[in-house]
Amino acid sequence: MSRRIVITIFYLLLFAFIMPIGVSAQEGNRVYLLEATGPLTPTMVEYLERGIGQAEREGGEALIFQIDTPGGSIDLMNRMVQAIRGSLVPVVVYVAPRGAIAGSAGTVITLAGHLAVMAPETAIGAASPVGMQGEDLGDTIETKEKEILKATIRGLVAHRGEEARNLAEAMIESAKAVSAQEALDAGLIDFVAGDIEMLLNQIDGQKVDAHGERVLHTGNAVVTEVPQNFIEQFLQVLTNPNIVFLLLSVGVQAILIEISQPGGWIAGFIGIMCLALGTYGLGVLPVNWFGLIFIITAFVLFILEIKAPTHGALTVAGLASFIIGFLVLFNSPTTPSFWRVSVPLVVGTGVAIAIGFLTLLTFVIRAQLRPVEVGAESLVGRTAEARSDLSPGGMVQVAGELWSAILEDDEDEITSGERVDIIGVDGIRLRVRPWEKKGS
Repeated sequence: MSRRIVITIFYLLLFAFIMPIGVSAQEGNRVYLLEATGPLTPTMVEYLERGIGQAEREGGEALIFQIDTPGGSIDLMNRMVQAIRGSLVPVVVYVAPRGAIAGSAGTVITLAGHLAVMAPETAIGAASPVGMQGEDLGDTIETKEKEILKATIRGLVAHRGEEARNLAEAMIESAKAVSAQEALDAGLIDFVAGDIEMLLNQIDGQKVDAHGERVLHTGNAVVTEVPQNFIEQFLQVLTNPNIVFLLLSVGVQAILIEISQPGGWIAGFIGIMCLALGTYGLGVLPVNWFGLIFIITAFVLFILEIKAPTHGALTVAGLASFIIGFLVLFNSPTTPSFWRVSVPLVVGTGVAIAIGFLTLLTFVIRAQLRPVEVGAESLVGRTAEARSDLSPGGMVQVAGELWSAILEDDEDEITSGERVDIIGVDGIRLRVRPWEKKGS
């Protein structure tokens, strides 16, 4: 009887010891999913670094970095490659969904993953280097950049074989691009997977070298999505050239309103905030700063139209300068298409601003032609009542106020209570004449 008790206690203790191990293994069997779309930006780099840090702290099994990007600057690409290769958690770069691309710098980022996977109907390649504005580089600089990129990519695909290496170098040397299946056939990527579930099943049991060789266990892994936080989403929006254009347009308009009508703080505050946010976007986007000359000229012309009306001539010139300036700023011939601003948006906004200035100009001209309605001059033509005898001077009341008055004709005599017509102003005195003579 005692033997059975001992055996029972032994199995209970063994079960109690094994259970925490099983639970810990299950809790650690977690895969983190990050999704990045669009050109490379500093925000995207920080998002990747944050996701890798979270996966490392929480002991993730792997991290899937899903991308759809036409590329971006080499500096940002290098930071992302360093983050991926330095990760303690295996990073699987996944080009998805269907129709996505890993173009230019996105090619190198994909190959930097501990495993590279693409969805069907996706593409990779065209990784020839270009300048910061998207322009072709000079022969010497181009050769240097290509050689550096090819050396980098050779290190990333060294384990994939000669065919994969040759294809990767052709993507840099001659901007070659291939489909997902072609990349798989050449050994450039590891798998083609239609969705995350299929990807997890395919990489289950794969050996990877992430600071030491390890085997992935992702067959029953729990996928934890890591979305961009509010700040990252907000900064990502600020790299949209259309948003930057609108911020700059609204910011300048608000500042002009504050200058023309000082005293209020709302327009000035809005203007400063919009210009600050727009300036951040300009610092990220590849822009042609020469366009700022035309933009500044446009708003100078708008202001001059208000100060010295030319019946719309300066406004039309300002509109043309406004449109040309922003198109030069964002849409220079060498700027990549994904960094360009919408031409209809620029034209439409320019026309709206011009109409606004013309409307304001109309009110300004009307105000200039309108008779004075304030001050002593506004009393001319009105009728006043004498509050003392005028012979020739005295006091009159008009609009509830007492004024010193003097008769136009010294021979006239006005007694208190009689009405007089105000015909002019001499300093602080009104010139008046008897009411009976009105219109004579």
